[in-house]
Amino acid sequence: MLADASEAFLKVAPLHSLGDRTRRGAMLDAFEGFLSAGLGKSVPLLAYTRLTGEAWLRTLADAERAEAAALLNDFRAYLRDWGWLDSARPVNLPD
Repeated sequence: MLADASEAFLKVAPLHSLGDRTRRGAMLDAFEGFLSAGLGKSVPLLAYTRLTGEAWLRTLADAERAEAAALLNDFRAYLRDWGWLDSARPVNLPD
């Protein structure tokens, strides 16, 4: 789930202060809220794509957009590097 991945990201990401962690957590919560509009309460990790990230960024004020884009880039790199995206994708097993 996206919430699990964002919680783990906030724990290991090299954030400089509690304020950074709080602000980034609030942005990730807002992103999850954006994604949950059509999905219900729990958002699967694979609902986050480059296109959904870009769509969310377009809803933000210009002053927030650069910071949110940097956060999504950091989050996406974390998801790739720590295997979250690979483990979220279905695996084809032979019959």
